[in-house]
Parts: sequence; C-alpha cells; structure tokens
Amino acid sequence: MFGIGQDIGIDLGTSSVLMSMRGRGVVLHEPSIAVVDRKSRGVVSVGASAQLMNGRTPTNMIEVHPLSGGAISDYGVTEQMLRVMLKKVCSGRIFKPAVTVSVPSGVTEVEKRAVIDAAECAGAARVATVAEPIAAATGAGVDITRPIGTMIVDIGGGTTDVAVLSLGEIIVSECIKVAGNSFDDSIMRYIRRTMSLIIGERTAENIKKEIGCATVRNEDVSVDFKGRSLASGLPQTASVSGKEICEALTDDLEKILNAILSVLENTPPELSGDISDEGIVITGGSALLYGIDTFVSQATGLKVRVADDPESAVARGLARMLK
Repeated sequence: MFGIGQDIGIDLGTSSVLMSMRGRGVVLHEPSIAVVDRKSRGVVSVGASAQLMNGRTPTNMIEVHPLSGGAISDYGVTEQMLRVMLKKVCSGRIFKPAVTVSVPSGVTEVEKRAVIDAAECAGAARVATVAEPIAAATGAGVDITRPIGTMIVDIGGGTTDVAVLSLGEIIVSECIKVAGNSFDDSIMRYIRRTMSLIIGERTAENIKKEIGCATVRNEDVSVDFKGRSLASGLPQTASVSGKEICEALTDDLEKILNAILSVLENTPPELSGDISDEGIVITGGSALLYGIDTFVSQATGLKVRVADDPESAVARGLARMLK
C-alpha cells in the first residue's frame, strides 16, 4: 500500500519539529509553534512563519506552543500543525505515510496514545513510536545493537532524557523537564532580577545561543540586547556577559547533572565499566551550549562528546531506523 519513500520519522519536540524520510534524511525542521484564531481556534500559521509573528500578533490571534515538557498540551493545535507539516513533506504523493514518532523515555501510556492519535488524525496511515534515547544514539552513530553499555544524554527543548542502552534496549533511564526552554526562562528571570529589565522568549533564546555557556570561557564575551525597564516602562538597551549567563544557568545545569549521576548510580556494574570506556554522548539542540561536554566530564570523570549536528540526531536516527 505504501510507496517507496513514504515512511516518515518525526521528532516531535517542545521547541521544534523535525521530519526525516527513508533514504533522504531530514526534510523538515521548523519551530513547534502555531498562531491560532482566538474565536474559531483554527490555525492561521505554523512553524517558521508562525515564529515570525511571535510577539507581534493582533488581539484576535494568539501564539500557541502545543507541546510542553515533551508531551502534547494542546491536542487540537498539535494535530493541525502536524497536518500542515506532513503535507509539506508529502506533497504530490498518493498514499498516506507510515509514521514513526520519537517520544521521551518517561512518557506515559496516555501521553503516547495522544501522540499516536494526533499523527493518525493529521494524515498518517499507521503510527509507531520509538524512545528518544534510542533514536538519538542511532543518529549519533552509536551501534546500539552491541552488548555494550552506552550512555546518551539528550537535552532538547522541553526535556532532558538520560539513558543507558544495551542490545537495542533502554536499561536505565531518567527524564526530567529541564532543558533548553528552562534555560531561556532562567535567563529572563536573571535579567529581570539583576537589571530590572523585562525581555521576551526570543531575546532570551538569542542571548543563550550567542553567549550561553555551561563553563566560563577563558576570554569572556558579552552581547547587547533590548528590553523594557521595570521602573519607567520604556525600551532600554543593556549588555550581559557570558559569565553572568553561566551563573543564570547554574541551577538548571545542576539538575541535569543530578539526573546523569542518578542514572550512573543505578546502572549495572558491567555496563558501568563499558560507559567508563565508551564515555557519554550528548545530543539535542541544547547540546550546542558552550562547554556542556566539559561541564559533564569534570563532574563525572568520564569522557564526553557532543554528537555531530546534535539538534537533528533524533531525526537522523529515525531515518536510519526506517531503512
């Protein structure tokens, strides 16, 4: 029933949606955001075009992030967003696609069912799910079928998934709702507390991408940004340093580190020995944070590497698994 190339892998993330196809790799990468009409709840725009409207929508429209903490928070908008995105990658094809969606390791059966139902209602003929650490490891080039322990730390937008894999299965895992979006929130709170300025999510994200760091650089860097003064209510330009942003992210990074240490403590001894030899692999968009590998390595005493193009590791892994 399904034509060649119809299999699609979907990394349904809190911050972005990536779609990959068998034999073609990643074919779509857009933000997980939609602009919705307040009255009808109909979707006006999704993805990249919706992000351009972020913070600039008229009163009859609202911005919706339909996924939160790795799970669907607005089923109707998620379904409509997926429908639009599937049409983009399936344009001109006759048959409905078979879809494989990645889900966090800590997902509940109810949350998993919601993902499957949303994908089916969006136009998928059949839907399967794969745990994100397994897809991420595959996309990072790890041979998960070996009888050797491998540790994956997937730091996405809404969740951080820490797992030890062996023989293609998750042996130990922990999923926490601290990741890239939490970093943005912490930056917003820090600037409000220390500079009495209010900034938006996009400004916080840009600061994170430009100078965010898990360990302080040898030569500090800074960036100018614009916010609104709490005192006067007027626009104001200010500057923040990488050292300050590192301080702002301390609590979030400690929570991620605690999850890593918890998984290591619960890993069987033989697999712990493998991890000591093989090290830790970090994937996910937030793996791009400067010094994240050094931060984890110094705390654990293990070798740590960031996967090539970590943001698309899950989607690339799905594409390989579809073969």
